[in-house]
Amino acid sequence: MTVLTPVLSTPPLVGADADGHAAFDVRDLKFWYGPAPALKDITLQIPARQITAIIGPSGCGKSTFIRCFNRMNELVPGARVEGQILFHGQNLYAPAVDPVEVRRRIGMVFQKPNPFPQSIYDNIAYGPRLNGFKGNMDEFVERSLRQAVLWDEVKDKLRQNAYTLSGGQQQRLCIARALAVEPDAILMDEPCSALDPIATLKIEELMHELAVNYTIIIVTHNMQQAARVSDITAMMMLVDDHRTGTVIEVGETQTIFTRPKDKRTEDYVTGRFG
Repeated sequence: MTVLTPVLSTPPLVGADADGHAAFDVRDLKFWYGPAPALKDITLQIPARQITAIIGPSGCGKSTFIRCFNRMNELVPGARVEGQILFHGQNLYAPAVDPVEVRRRIGMVFQKPNPFPQSIYDNIAYGPRLNGFKGNMDEFVERSLRQAVLWDEVKDKLRQNAYTLSGGQQQRLCIARALAVEPDAILMDEPCSALDPIATLKIEELMHELAVNYTIIIVTHNMQQAARVSDITAMMMLVDDHRTGTVIEVGETQTIFTRPKDKRTEDYVTGRFG
């Protein structure tokens, strides 16, 4: 299996990696669940070390699209993809690329917090152990929890079951768990939909901190959240008689929310439909 080319650690140009490229370059992406087309003709670039929001009405394929970035959809029987997603210049869907390595390099946080039924410590240590980590695990766990701004809240109860944490803490634990395998990008599929406003604010603040070092893609139904946290916004809609999702417009978030080019985008972000 081909291993993905390591990403350079030097500071990126705005919207690009150290080589001047976007982190992700999506080219004519199409996706099917069995015979049913779910996505069609998606072409866009995702800038490095910024936050890109994917918005659009329910059922337009946002979650399907975001799962294409780390090949999670191929775990669904009968799923099929065409087109390319280049990650720092390398096609994630090339035959020789190992999907397990893709999922390590491109972490994911789901809509509902899903900690393992283990201790807080073991939730973080699980991935590094699986990958053969040989360093000081205590220091590594602390670093991951600090990155997720959770350390001060859990440092005295690391051996307690993760389910004893609040919903917002569990979601930050899941983010810390994703960070523990040292990814290059993080996907977030409605990460705040099950959280209260205070917990949501903490997750949003965390996203801003993480975007200094990570490329982040977030799916959200919350227009205020997209406007608050993202640098770039991609608008998705159903086409082909409301059967297939595609991206109809992408641009800087401020522009998408104030001067969109597509009337459908304007109607959606102003609440006329959706």
